[in-house]
Order: sequence, then structure tokens, then C-alpha cells
Amino acid sequence: MTKFWVVLLGAALPLTNPVAQSQPDARQRVIERAKSLELNTPYVPPPGDPMEHYASGYAKIMCSSVFITGLDPAFAAENVGYFTAPYAERAKLGTPKIDREKRRVQVTMPNGKVRTAKQVASQGCVTLPIGQTDVFFKPSIVKSALPDPKTQPWPMGDVLPSGTLPPEVNQAKIQQAVDAAFDPAGMTAAFVVTYKGRIIAERYGENITRTTPLEGWSMGKSISATLMGILIKQGAYELWQPAPIPEWQTPGDSRAKIRIADLLHMSSGLRIRAPQDPDYDEKGPYADHFYLYTGSVDSFKYAATRPLQWPPNTIGRYHNTDPVLTNYLIRLAVEKRNEDYHSFPQRALFDKIGIRTMVLDTDPYGNFLLQGYEQGSGRDWARLANLYLQDGVWNGERILPEGYVKFVSTLAPAWEADKRPIYGGLFWLNGDGTFPAPKETFYMNGAGGQFVLIIPSYQLAIVRLGHYKGASAGGLALRKAVAMIMDAVPPVDR
Repeated sequence: MTKFWVVLLGAALPLTNPVAQSQPDARQRVIERAKSLELNTPYVPPPGDPMEHYASGYAKIMCSSVFITGLDPAFAAENVGYFTAPYAERAKLGTPKIDREKRRVQVTMPNGKVRTAKQVASQGCVTLPIGQTDVFFKPSIVKSALPDPKTQPWPMGDVLPSGTLPPEVNQAKIQQAVDAAFDPAGMTAAFVVTYKGRIIAERYGENITRTTPLEGWSMGKSISATLMGILIKQGAYELWQPAPIPEWQTPGDSRAKIRIADLLHMSSGLRIRAPQDPDYDEKGPYADHFYLYTGSVDSFKYAATRPLQWPPNTIGRYHNTDPVLTNYLIRLAVEKRNEDYHSFPQRALFDKIGIRTMVLDTDPYGNFLLQGYEQGSGRDWARLANLYLQDGVWNGERILPEGYVKFVSTLAPAWEADKRPIYGGLFWLNGDGTFPAPKETFYMNGAGGQFVLIIPSYQLAIVRLGHYKGASAGGLALRKAVAMIMDAVPPVDR
């Protein structure tokens, strides 16, 4: 049986593709189709030495690990966040200098230059341009309006119901699934399972608790989709309208045809390089996909100024430009209403569904880097999953527009054209059977083995967060655990 290999957020996973089984060179077919539609536009690689970007990523990861997650610096340097700070490159950089008083981390490069990341109020850890000592926006403290979670029942709080699990749940098999998820080689940090909204399994790694914010990486893309859904529900945008990016409004600009739905579908057609591209060459140049994290630039402006490589909605590619521009639109809409951008996620989403631990990082210009720079606890990711299991309704309030959950969990047309049934609207799809779960399953996926599976027909949410070094073993362990969970609960009549 032929495997069609794609790279999911820094870790290569074999995805069984039904079409690839009958076509031995599926990857080449995808490459050739893309070439046949490619536009004659230039590619300009990101500026700067790759080592500068590796140092930027390293400083940020260490800052978040120490000051937000609370990890020991030596542990973090060895085990966390390889995506923007590859493990092999860390040996070429100086030992991170942790300044607990100033809440900053500095990493020295071989040329003597220093990259600095500092924690700025509630906007997480931000990597500064070389030579700069502060960000270019006014940081702010964003506080949850919710009461102490110890005083509220789950899911708005952390008080769990007493008593045994529902009788239809096989408790012994659930326990076996939890044990399987915690293969020591996988370095699982948090594992939470909900069934019909109730937590039926929960366990944490050493020095991790139910309130510890952990690296989520590209699961933040699904937060982006959720915030955009809220704005659509509020009437700020329409899903199928052309995306009103200011840089595209010059008459004759072909990018003006890119719709908001195309951005959510990872089908904008914008020209960048990303490690998930079928024709990606690791020899260089440094990928824009990474640069949008590590460049210490205005990420919104950088993404908005990329040219088209393909007509919109023709080629599906996992490119960070698309969620970055989704977040650009979010900022434009919120500030157009004279509302505070940095508190919008907490007010419009997190406070409504009981989320208190989520930290959303920005670039030096205050733009959320929700293509993957965020941290959250296992329980908070489970809350977000349950919003989708409830069709975007929470406590009787419709938070997401009708039909939006179906949209994000439906195969994007440009990906369907390549016979890759794996991507919806800033959510991954189980259309190729990556997980031993129904094909209707859709999920959040982040580098280093971060997953949130949403299985509507079983009313299941499965959250797995782990330390990056254990990603490969952790992924295999998760698949074993999912199979056991599917055998432990019955489908739900709907």
C-alpha cells in the first residue's frame, strides 16, 4: 500500500490517501498540477541570516517555557519547541541567558549578535528586532472576567461532578487508553478526554497541572478560525466575501479576488515557501512560513505583500500567510469598532466558554501570531473543542454562526482537487484515516505532537499536549489511545 507523505507542522506523518494507493507517484502528480496553474510572479526570500532567525525562535521558546509554562530552563532547552528553534541549531548558539527580573531571555549568535525575547504584559513573549530593547506597541494586562474556577462546575469552572462515569463508558478501557497515551518516550504533558461534555479521562506529566499553559503551536490556527467565526456572526464580515486586505485594494490587483473562505481553506494562492510544500527543499532559502514567527517584523504587512503564485481557490497549501491574514482581518474589524484588539479574544470567546489560561503571543507590532505562537492548558483546549461539538452554541448562546462548524470540518475544494482529503477551514480532517476514528473527525494539530480531536458522532473531544522531543513516539501513543477510546464508548444518537 502506497503512503502519501506530507509534513504536518514539523513532523512527518504517513497519511494513507485512497487515491495515492492506486497512483504510485501522488506527490509528483500534486507538484505537476501546481506547476500547470502557476503564475509568472517573482519569489523574494525573507531577509536575514537563518541563524538570526533560529536565535529568535530559541529566545522566544525559552521565554515562554520559563515565564509562562514554568519549565526548568535546562529541560526546556533540551525538550521544547524545535519548530522555530531546531534542536541541532541550538548547539551553535550560546546558552540562553535568563533574566527573571526583566522577564527576558537573550541568545547570543556565533557572530556575537544577540536576540532578545521578553514577556510583555498579557501579550506573551515577543522576540525583538536586533538592537531593539522594547516592542512598538503599548502592552496591556488582559484579565478574565470569570470567577475563581474552583468555585464553578465544569466546564465554566474546574469543579468536576462526583460519582462514577456514565454506565455506557467502559472505565477499564478508558484507563488503558490513558496509560497508552503516556508512553514515557512520548513525553506527554497533558491528556484530557470529554464525552458528552463531561471529563472521563485526565492525566498530566511531571510538574504539569490542569492550569499549566503548554505550547500549542499551530492549534492556534483553529483559534483564529473561531475568532473569525465570531466576527462573521456579529456581522463584521461575510464568509464568502473578498478579503478586504488594505494592501490589495489598488485597481487591478488580482489578490483582491481572494475570499475570506480561501484564507480559512489555506487556498489563497499566495507565494511563500513552507516545509509542508511537496517540492520543499531544506537547503534553502529560509522559509517564509518560519519567518512569520521569527522575523520580528510586522507579520501582517509581510503576509499581505506576498504575490500570488496560483489563482485563489485552485491550490491548497499549508502556508502561514493565510492564518496570519485571517488575524489581520480580525484586528481591522475590532479596531474599526474602536474596541481593544488585545482583549477581544478573552471578551468575545474565552470568557464565554470558561477559558482562563490561554496566552496569545504577538509580534513586536502587537499583531497576534495565532498561526502558532500561543499556550493553553489541556482543559482549555477541551473547552474549545466542546464549543465545536455543540455546533458553536454555549450555555444557550450561539457564538459561531449557523453552518460554520460544518464549514470548517468540510474538505476545502482546492485540497479536494489534489485528492488530499485532509484540510477544511483552519482545521485538519481525518479523511485519510490518519487516526483510528470516524472520517468525520476533524482536529487541531500543532508542531511537536499537539492534538485536539473532535469526533461529533461520539461527542468526544480528545486533547493531547506534549513536549516537542517526544513528538514521534507521542503520536504513535496517541493513535493507540484513540483506538482504545473508540472501543470504550458507544456512538451517540443524534
